[in-house]
Amino acid sequence: MNHQALSSFIWSVADLLRGDYKQSEYGRVILPFTVLRRLDCVLEATKPAVLAEFAAKTKAGLNPDPFLLRKSGTSFYNSSPLDLVKLLGDQDHIRQNLYAYVQAFSPAARDIFERFDFYTQVERLAKANLLYLVVEKFANIDLHPEAVDNASMGAVFEELIRKFAEISNETAGEHFTPREVIRLMVDLLFIEDDDVLTPGNAVVRTIYDPTAGTGGMLSVAGEYLLEHNPQARLTMYGQELNDESYAICKADMLIKGQPVENIVVGNTLSDDGHAHTKFDYMLSNPPFGVEWKKVEKVVRQEHEQKGFDGRFGPGLPRVSDGSMLFLMHLLSKMRPAKDGGSRFGIVLNGSPLFTGGAGSGESEIRRYVLENDLVEAIVGLPTDMFYNTGIATYVWILSNKKVEDRKGFVQLIDASSFWQKMRKSLGSKRKEMSEAHIATVTRLFGEFMEAELLTVMDAQGNVSGQWVLPTGASAPDVPEGGQLKRVPIARIFRNEDFGYTTITVERPLRDDKGQVVLGLKGKQKGKPQADSAQRDTENVPLGEDIQAYFEREVLPHAPDAWIDEEKSKVGYEIPFNRHFYVFEPPRSLHAIDEELKTVTANIMKMLEELAE
Repeated sequence: MNHQALSSFIWSVADLLRGDYKQSEYGRVILPFTVLRRLDCVLEATKPAVLAEFAAKTKAGLNPDPFLLRKSGTSFYNSSPLDLVKLLGDQDHIRQNLYAYVQAFSPAARDIFERFDFYTQVERLAKANLLYLVVEKFANIDLHPEAVDNASMGAVFEELIRKFAEISNETAGEHFTPREVIRLMVDLLFIEDDDVLTPGNAVVRTIYDPTAGTGGMLSVAGEYLLEHNPQARLTMYGQELNDESYAICKADMLIKGQPVENIVVGNTLSDDGHAHTKFDYMLSNPPFGVEWKKVEKVVRQEHEQKGFDGRFGPGLPRVSDGSMLFLMHLLSKMRPAKDGGSRFGIVLNGSPLFTGGAGSGESEIRRYVLENDLVEAIVGLPTDMFYNTGIATYVWILSNKKVEDRKGFVQLIDASSFWQKMRKSLGSKRKEMSEAHIATVTRLFGEFMEAELLTVMDAQGNVSGQWVLPTGASAPDVPEGGQLKRVPIARIFRNEDFGYTTITVERPLRDDKGQVVLGLKGKQKGKPQADSAQRDTENVPLGEDIQAYFEREVLPHAPDAWIDEEKSKVGYEIPFNRHFYVFEPPRSLHAIDEELKTVTANIMKMLEELAE
């Protein structure tokens, strides 16, 4: 069955629900029933053998579970003689029989329906006299593996998830990352791994998402690999806090034939569901700007007691934003470089780039990733890309297996102008990146280049052409009276370019007569005492000699100042926007004056027309 046929079928179910359910609630019924029908169809062929085995092993007083899994030939089974078609034969008892049928699934599959809060929906459908009609609809659709293979079923289920996330704008952002953002991250993740992407190479790799949501990132990564090398196998792992999202993700993995025990429910920060496991690739879109007070005690304990043997060795960010905790969590999951290494992508807001001065938790985390040469690139995305926020977001790509050219360097890519307007806004999402935009960013990253966006405008100020070219490349021809605008969009920096030493500059305390106050006791005896009211700090770039900087920048203005060496701290920040700032000269006074005259003349003309 193709996507279109399945989509039209789904909407025929939605027609039944209209009136009794809000549009944003359709998914609560349709997703679990789609899963139920798929499992129904997958198990049909082996059902007689499973039932016979269940009767035999139960009679013998044995735990039937391992035997039934073997007989079913899949990672789940159902020990009930019922299925959706048989349920239709007893209309009066359909609710009780449906419960009994779902209860007879193996624990991993049954867990999906419990997390979906499926029984609540069954009760609601029964009360509205819709249960039989909905079961009938699903019983009449062919989702047998011969008709719809795992890959197609996975794609269909993905499409449903996306559809329901989009019509449920108020919650979509929490659990759904825009498809094109994931596609960009996946492209950047795999770009250098030729052995994985070469068709015919039967390699096995692992991928992990600690904030899995409905499993979108894992699915897109799987699709990408299948597209490039059908022989490669990507084993997926994830953890998710929200029950419904977890159920959808787990169901999607079950449909795709992935081991569902790899998808864990719970809070990743306080209860790591994959402790001590390392991965080849990782992706995450953690919640940003969300406080981590609920897990503060556990996280602080791990930081203080385990240090770098735990996940949060470098430092802790302020309690108001826990996104950098996820960054450190992923660092702890990297496969050691000697075992092949790892690469991961994480979406963060602007705060982790610069929040916190030298010595703060945020600065220490930046210091750790930069001094250990783990940051490959940071890509600035357009605003209004996500469903629940219009703020600027950034994709960080980190790796412990940098190629030789990248060692010691970080590439910053400003893709904030790479967008097209959506035909219809979805919540806060008004913009999307096209395939061409994604390809351009991927090329800039893959070729590790510095580049500019060249825009040629005609004499009227209309854009006549745009090119992304290496920095300093020859400019295209500019029409007569037109102009050329060059804007940097990719720059390369050394790791230490983002570091600085914060020095504390002291001035002497003076008495009423203007005399310097000297210390009277201990180490301070005979030394000028510092005036806290005149204390100041200076940030000295890491590559610069501190004394030379002090003599050049401070002493000419304060000859009696000195540096309190004991208070010096090393800090790191990544002032992303500053590196792409292009000065726009203000318009001339003459141009402004002419414009005002034109506007005034138009107003006067309109007033005259009104007076007539």
